[in-house]
Amino acid sequence: MGNMLVIGKVIDMRSLLVSGLAVLSTWYCLEYGITGNFPLTLIATAIVFPIVFAIGHAFKRREKALDDYGIIKAHGRAIYFAARDWLPDRDEDRLRRIEEVLGHLLKGCRDMFKSPLSEMATHEKEVYSAFSELSVFVKRMRNEGLASGECSRCNQYISKMIVSFEQIKHIYQYRTPRTLNAFSDFFIVVLPILYGPYFAHEAANYSLALVYVMPILFSVILVGLANIQDHLEDPFDQIGEDDVAINAEKFVALLACEGDNAETTPAA
Repeated sequence: MGNMLVIGKVIDMRSLLVSGLAVLSTWYCLEYGITGNFPLTLIATAIVFPIVFAIGHAFKRREKALDDYGIIKAHGRAIYFAARDWLPDRDEDRLRRIEEVLGHLLKGCRDMFKSPLSEMATHEKEVYSAFSELSVFVKRMRNEGLASGECSRCNQYISKMIVSFEQIKHIYQYRTPRTLNAFSDFFIVVLPILYGPYFAHEAANYSLALVYVMPILFSVILVGLANIQDHLEDPFDQIGEDDVAINAEKFVALLACEGDNAETTPAA
């Protein structure tokens, strides 16, 4: 089942269309004796190099988004530990409140990054509303007896979370160069057709059953590379297998579980 899903992501309607056009071009050239020994470096220059460059850039964007997402979670967890352990008295209401605020923050991030850019302004207000609640929560801990130096440290955690959010937001807003993608998409369709004379020329070295294997392979490989780049382009759209998934509910559940474990663990 898993292998079929992988094949379905490589061979899609675009790869079938381009393969069909390449096969038709090859058949036409064979039928009318149009042959030519074209250099393969043209395909590497016009398609493979730009796509590989775009894939590398998109992958770096995804990895950067993962790093910043990890920073938001790590500093949010640190603030939770401060609320649980840095004050003399354990307050369940305080812990439930910080869980609620952090859940609100991560859900706001998830809703924003999964939504179209046209809705960004609305969702961004929700995210910064959650950051504001987090800041108010630190002030609450100060009023409950948290030392000023430790409050300052918590505010630094919030500042780093905001920086990471802004960096993820820029990844969400901006894509890899659009002109580069358009250039590659154009030649992915055109070159397999234009290379019909080359495929016809090479057909002399193959049996009849293998004449159309090369144009099909060329088309599937080129479109497959383009599909990889498309899936990595937006790491938050939840379309590709490698997207960044923000699981706010799991994060909050783990915090609550850690709080319960800390309550039942005897002091050393």
